[in-house]
Amino acid sequence: MNFRFSDEQRMIFDTASAFLAEVSDSAATRAAMASDAGFNPDVWQRLCNEMFWQGLLIPEDEGGLELGHVEMVGVLEKAGERLFSAPLYSTVLATTLLLRMPASDTRSALLARILAGEQVAVAHTRGDRDWATGGITASVTQDRVTLKGSSRFVSFGHSAEVLLICAHDNEQQLNVYGLEREHPGLCCERLATMDQTRAMAQLTLSDVTVEPSACLGTDVEHVVEDVLNVARILVAADQVGGAQAALDISVDYVKERQQFGRTIASYQAIKHKAADMMTKVEGARSLLYYAACIADEWRAGYADSATLAEAAAMVSASAGEAYFFNAGTGIQLHGGVGITEEYDIQLYFKRARATESYLGSPADHREHIARLLLDGD
Repeated sequence: MNFRFSDEQRMIFDTASAFLAEVSDSAATRAAMASDAGFNPDVWQRLCNEMFWQGLLIPEDEGGLELGHVEMVGVLEKAGERLFSAPLYSTVLATTLLLRMPASDTRSALLARILAGEQVAVAHTRGDRDWATGGITASVTQDRVTLKGSSRFVSFGHSAEVLLICAHDNEQQLNVYGLEREHPGLCCERLATMDQTRAMAQLTLSDVTVEPSACLGTDVEHVVEDVLNVARILVAADQVGGAQAALDISVDYVKERQQFGRTIASYQAIKHKAADMMTKVEGARSLLYYAACIADEWRAGYADSATLAEAAAMVSASAGEAYFFNAGTGIQLHGGVGITEEYDIQLYFKRARATESYLGSPADHREHIARLLLDGD
């Protein structure tokens, strides 16, 4: 592994930072939160046309850039710093799942739609504490498939044109189906959540009948598990970016806030808090890019699923705790006003709390690592 960024990677990250500074300031984030879609469609189209981030992981022969998870993680880290409200993570997750499905005309068509700027979301969990799949079942016969059940926490599912649905069939095999959002019997509604900067939806299927050709992959539970571990790394990128922003915002504030005739940044106790915050985020960032390298090796076939799961668990535990610690400490450094709507630090705190429990809590990930160390499996 090469743990030094190339000139091309630095250029991608710098360009991402400049673009997000333009389109995702505090006012833009708050406007997106208040909208029905949860994001600005014009900004999304600019992202797709100018930055082409939706094509970053797609192979060149499919029309994409064929870059790696290190580049994708760097972009998502910058997005996390800005609390970027857009279906970027959901699109990357759908792309990752599609790329692990068997080659087919349907798969190629969906990748082409993603490259064109359309949204594809993944419905993969019933929302229990263990984030297990199984909320949707599929009754399969020779001539048709009937889907029923529900799936929660579908990232930007309410605005997606296509939904990739994970469902267990008659034989308890996990299959993936692709359905248009307007398919009869399909309902995907936005959920009211604590973190308004990242829209979540609930998908409900009422005896939805689809053609067998809608199935993108059969008996793919192991594939979905791997993809969800990649998703944990992608979420950790957002968490590291948010943790860094919470530190930066808090330091800027304490440099201006005065008490007893001096800025509170001059007090040793405040300096210790800031140092603790920096230690948290730097440790998480190191694990993040290690995990991104592992994800690239997994995609190339050099790392197995166990190695990917281990890296995902380590960075998820570290980044989740770092974000929540930094955002919470940031509110303390702001004093009582930090939790009020006027200040942005409370938005980071809410996203930190939401993402900390998304796809498993830090305690869950540490337990997984402990099992690997103690049991060897």
